[in-house]
Amino acid sequence: MKIDSITLPEKPLFLAPMEDVSDSPFRQICRRKGADIVFTEFISSEALIRDSDIALHKMSYTERERPLGIQIFGGREEAMEGAAKVAESNNPDLVDINFGCPVYKVVKKGAGAACLKDIGMMERMAGTVVDAVQKKPVTVKTRLGWDDETIKIQEVALMLQSIGVKALTVHARTRSQKYKGEARWEWLKKLKNTPGLEIPIIGNGDVTTPELAKKMFDETGVDGVMIGRGAIGNPWIFERSRHYLETGELLPEPTLQEKLELCAEQLRLSVEHQGERYGVIIMKKHYGQYLKGIRNGKKLRLELMKYDTMDPILEVLLNYKEEEIFTVV
Repeated sequence: MKIDSITLPEKPLFLAPMEDVSDSPFRQICRRKGADIVFTEFISSEALIRDSDIALHKMSYTERERPLGIQIFGGREEAMEGAAKVAESNNPDLVDINFGCPVYKVVKKGAGAACLKDIGMMERMAGTVVDAVQKKPVTVKTRLGWDDETIKIQEVALMLQSIGVKALTVHARTRSQKYKGEARWEWLKKLKNTPGLEIPIIGNGDVTTPELAKKMFDETGVDGVMIGRGAIGNPWIFERSRHYLETGELLPEPTLQEKLELCAEQLRLSVEHQGERYGVIIMKKHYGQYLKGIRNGKKLRLELMKYDTMDPILEVLLNYKEEEIFTVV
């Protein structure tokens, strides 16, 4: 599969952009564990054009993460134009537009999924970014529509293709669904069968196992699969899905030791990237998933949450035995 000049393997696996999750440490881990391409957290165009330290830090990455896309969002064409230029100047492999975020604080500013209510505005916004980005491909991530009455994803895809967008990722839910109910993969199949549509289509929504990754490819014909929540605390989903796609064989689940060691590695990277105080705080949202299924895992997580520096957390993580029981106060 190719996105403009970016060559990816057949049936590539993408790490989704996730706010407060897909930072550089997590992206590094996921690339190491088989993600074929990764994306930054979504970054406010308004913050970027104002040189916000937080926004600029979200764009930072290591060469180990390539190929990498920087995702931007916003509700004003002028801000999106400026943000696109800032993003491109940071030399990612591509620039991605978020037209799918369902969160109210984003939508109320006319950004994210709000653009699905006005296809003309989406066209102008995407066209502005395509014109602003001179040397990198521009891609888009969106949803099926605002609600069931406004599903026009085939029309949207053809429009985006016509203005120069090089690939489209579709979360197979409407904005009104948010993250509830099942993703409607049948729309991904309809989209792939749209006459005249040639750009790659990446499917997203409810892929949490290798079997479901294969099922999305097989049932919909998408060119790539994007994994979001299924990768949190479970970066192995990429290498296990790749192996299953290629062989039909399921690799075993990671061992307890593998889970603890990778969690510890992400913590080290998080502290290196964010500084100790915030790096430790960021990791707290990952412990629950890393420790899922571990005997006494809930008590272990509560023990880890007590500390605000890295060393005692590493001490507990790397010396933990399943038979260990913590006294939770």
